[in-house]
Amino acid sequence: MQKIQVGVVGTGFIGPAHIEALRRLPNVEVAALCEVTPELAASKAASLGIARSYTFDDLLKQDDIQAVHICTPNFLHYAQSKAVLEAGKHCICEKPLAKELHEAEELVKLAAETGLVNAVHFNLRYYPLARQMKVMREKGELGEVYSIIGSYLQDWLFYETDYNWRLEPDKSGDSRAIADIGSHLMDVIEYITGLKTTAVMADFNTIHKTRKKPLKPVETYSGKMLQPEDYADVPITTEDHANVLLRFDNGNRGVITVSQVSAGRKNQMKLEIAGSKKTFAWNSESPSEMWIGNRDGYNEQLMRDPSLFHPEARSVVSFPGGHNEGFPDTSKQLFKEVYAAIETGKQPENPTFPTFADGYRELLICEKILESNKKQSWVEI
Repeated sequence: MQKIQVGVVGTGFIGPAHIEALRRLPNVEVAALCEVTPELAASKAASLGIARSYTFDDLLKQDDIQAVHICTPNFLHYAQSKAVLEAGKHCICEKPLAKELHEAEELVKLAAETGLVNAVHFNLRYYPLARQMKVMREKGELGEVYSIIGSYLQDWLFYETDYNWRLEPDKSGDSRAIADIGSHLMDVIEYITGLKTTAVMADFNTIHKTRKKPLKPVETYSGKMLQPEDYADVPITTEDHANVLLRFDNGNRGVITVSQVSAGRKNQMKLEIAGSKKTFAWNSESPSEMWIGNRDGYNEQLMRDPSLFHPEARSVVSFPGGHNEGFPDTSKQLFKEVYAAIETGKQPENPTFPTFADGYRELLICEKILESNKKQSWVEI
């Protein structure tokens, strides 16, 4: 079998996560790695067991590379995705698709014109129980959606000495918590419920209005305390915490809370979707369990087990019940669908995976949430 040759751009946290997931697909070979300099690219490629390394421009000149994964900081996504499509290669981009809405709109248009496969890494909709909830809703088991309560909580920016490029608007954008993890939450909500968000009312809070940026590589001083002179005070303008009221196109309501300063919450996305027949509740830190609430009978708990799932949801389950699948598996399941499309050479008419159009949609919602916070009023989408 001729494997699809793939190049991956970027080697932070998410780049190796893409590589690990891609290596679990039988029709894919991670053939090349890209970084900002030839030396760094070669070093990273050697450490990840990848034979070839390039700078970005040189990667696009490789005729055998059919698809490229963009795993770089946010401000590079637009230009790199555009260049990949213009080079005639299929493109899988990390979210957000771009920093600016007009850039995302241009990418959606360009992708449509080329017919190339395009996808955005909204992988959290690929937890098996997220797909099962979607199918159950489509089959009428939830009923009309009455309300939605969602949250996404982390603690990786809990201390004022916690620092990352995502804190810098020129690299990450004007929103942080909402754009970084709130976008995943909003994508999953619309994906499962089939509803569209029509208006938002947002209230942001920046807990640490000044943070201490290390002036020296932290890794170099592992196990040692940096001294006060080793930090620079940096003003922070993006949100650590956000609450957002939501209105949906069925006339009903919801609310989400997003935080990156919730001690002990490492990466917890929670959903509670109340319908006219049942309530669905699910927590990503216990991804194999779904609570089903009933008014006139016993409440239920559904385990992640393909034998208990609807047939339409079984395709994103690889192991029998009791054999847990988690975060790394979500990327594998997403890429499995993307590379089935790449084997055909073109974007499907009705893709099952999140596309550039979905990336545009979530960027639009985030922009409106940001506008609402600034105005302290409802904003329509």
